[in-house]
Amino acid sequence: MNAATPATPATPLAGVRNVSKWFGPLMALNGVSLEIGPGITGLVGPNGAGKTTLLRLLTGQIKPSLGRLEICGHDAWLAKARDRIGLCPFGDATWDELSGRQLIRVTAGLRGFTGAGAHRRAEVVLETVGMADRANRPVRTYSKGMRQRIKLGQALIHDPDLLVLDEPLNGVDPVGREELNDLFLALAKQGKAVLVSSHILHEMDQLADRILFICRGKLLASGSLAEIRDMLDDHPLKVRISCEAPRRIAPQLLTFESVKAVSIRPPEDLLLEVQNPGRFYAEFGEFAAGNDAQVHRLKATDTSTEAVFDYLMERASHPK
Repeated sequence: MNAATPATPATPLAGVRNVSKWFGPLMALNGVSLEIGPGITGLVGPNGAGKTTLLRLLTGQIKPSLGRLEICGHDAWLAKARDRIGLCPFGDATWDELSGRQLIRVTAGLRGFTGAGAHRRAEVVLETVGMADRANRPVRTYSKGMRQRIKLGQALIHDPDLLVLDEPLNGVDPVGREELNDLFLALAKQGKAVLVSSHILHEMDQLADRILFICRGKLLASGSLAEIRDMLDDHPLKVRISCEAPRRIAPQLLTFESVKAVSIRPPEDLLLEVQNPGRFYAEFGEFAAGNDAQVHRLKATDTSTEAVFDYLMERASHPK
């Protein structure tokens, strides 16, 4: 069997159109719309936010109550859509008595590969996930990290366009996490869409091209971290400035409309709380050009995934 024909990179691989899902009186998702294209997309949110429901909808395990989901132009519920998706689930439900190699070969057979073709594809995938030299051991003897690799191999067996990873780094040691992250980046460079649901927020800083923040069934924000942080004009941004004369320029910075507070951090740093980052950078650019500020460095200190996540959770908890 040949792998599915790759989707056109110019179009989104997955589209969620005004989707709502409820289970009895519980609304798990409420009017969510988003697109997932080639590259790595991080999905973050607190427990009970709706992340698992969204993953189950995207992978065709459940149907939406309202709205539509498409995978490579096909309704997500159809087999044509599910053929384009590889799912690495959070749970460990597998045949523990089989070896890793046997399990990958069985998965290849379930995906339509036969005979020698199934064996060849299994070996390619085992090499890809770093398990080729450990695949003859029974799965029951594997560490958590090794199990994650085998599950990832199962998800990759049919060379999907969209790879859905539910906490793929759970239980993996630091070296293994770095190796898997490198693999995710390599898959993204091939034009695949890699959706990573994770609670390890700081790893999203370097891994994800785009972040989806979800809470209470609603999509709070989406985009790159920088784009999302720029939208949070009602929350202060912390900026650290290193300069020659911090005590001299601190009072001048306080005259900026965008600067809410300034404190001195010896020996030569200033810590600013800034409202409306775009306005601040424009004001500071004019100031630095017209004054002998002797600035060595200017850096925003709270633009990480975790910091942005905290801001968004605060906004969701205290809606205007």
